[in-house]
Amino acid sequence: MFSIKIENYEKKYLLEELIKVFLRPDQYRLLSDDEAAEEDTIIFNEMNSSDRNEIKREIYDKLSELTGKKPEWGILTGIRPVKLYGELSVENGRDEAENILSHKYYIDGEKLKLISDIYDIQIDFCGQAPEKSACVYIGIPFCPTRCVYCSFASNQVEDSEIARYVDALLEEISYVGNRMKKVGIYPESIYIGGGTPTTLTAEQLEVLVRTVYDSFDTEKLLEFTVEAGRPDTITPEKLKVLKDLGVHRISINPQSMKKKTLELIGRNHSPEDIENAFEIANKAGFNNINADIIAGLPEEDTADFVDTLKQVIAMNPSNITVHSLAVKRASKLKDINPDFHYNQAEIVSEMLQAGRKILHEAGYRPYYLYRQKHMAGAYENVGYAKPGTECIYNIRIMDEHQHNIAMGAGGITKVYFPKENRLERVPNVYNYEEYINRIDEMINRKELNLFKEVLNYGD
Repeated sequence: MFSIKIENYEKKYLLEELIKVFLRPDQYRLLSDDEAAEEDTIIFNEMNSSDRNEIKREIYDKLSELTGKKPEWGILTGIRPVKLYGELSVENGRDEAENILSHKYYIDGEKLKLISDIYDIQIDFCGQAPEKSACVYIGIPFCPTRCVYCSFASNQVEDSEIARYVDALLEEISYVGNRMKKVGIYPESIYIGGGTPTTLTAEQLEVLVRTVYDSFDTEKLLEFTVEAGRPDTITPEKLKVLKDLGVHRISINPQSMKKKTLELIGRNHSPEDIENAFEIANKAGFNNINADIIAGLPEEDTADFVDTLKQVIAMNPSNITVHSLAVKRASKLKDINPDFHYNQAEIVSEMLQAGRKILHEAGYRPYYLYRQKHMAGAYENVGYAKPGTECIYNIRIMDEHQHNIAMGAGGITKVYFPKENRLERVPNVYNYEEYINRIDEMINRKELNLFKEVLNYGD
């Protein structure tokens, strides 16, 4: 057990995120300001620096020496490395940006090349966000079952509850869409996510998508995505509705093609169901499909991961997103084994390396990247795409230089102020029942904190 003290820095939690990359919670104790350091206490920031990155470099150097670990993302604990790279490049030029990330953030050369390549692909594919544009998110917080690693809004409820939620959601969509028209903000991309949107019936999906088109100005809309997600919720009727109404892109998310793994993580579907879902999507005419897989799932080795990836590639999705397992605080897996993601670091590294090679050979390019807390090995999630099929919504929400207007339970609107390059959050409540009961309040929050206060529109 290491005893650690950080001197002269108030927001210690920001620094502790880096400590957790090196040490499990049961391997150290962080002393408070009032606690006296003992003889063997590791003390950081005795020089009273106010530069957080300087203190983080000190933490990295010392803990790397003690543990032998050299995390490839260096001192970077933020979730948007490509955004950081882009902003540093604009401010300082590409060469200096790479010098800063290498020598001040300690980012490994391979990771630096990855984010540099992704930045180039993003600029080439969709450039900067157009003025007065937004990405729109609509949340459906329901799933057939809850996966063991999940901490998202994914409730298992009766059909009557879903119907109540849809009614409230339609009310918010109608209000927000029409207000956006009046202030001159249009959706560049629309993303219906979850949860699992295809938990809804075909009839509910039709009403939802028609309401979106009726409410928003979609003349300049470039992309409309619906997460089909769970293969066991996909039917020909649902996908026909989506295709007929102009949805461009869907996702079918296997996570794994190993039957035992699917059972372990709490999925109702089989590998055969996944193949069937792709057949249904192809027959419906969808040619832009994303598939999610996860590196580091329980009881899987690198061979299992590679087998999943090859089977998924054989189904010919245009996009494949490779997630590193993240064990969130509210997940079942966290209760089962709090140290699971620490134990998976080495095997996840092997999986990601193998995946990069296989995807490159199959013609997929990395086009967006983000990181999360509690990820196995402190690695990353990477979206790969065949050239020209990249997802605009994914790029914009990671770049954060555009309004992100979110509806539904748990949705967090982020309003972008270009002059100050900052965001203001306007959240909805997380609980779907509270969302239904307080729908008027959710709408009023956007009226006061988005349309009148921020976009300066009033009657």
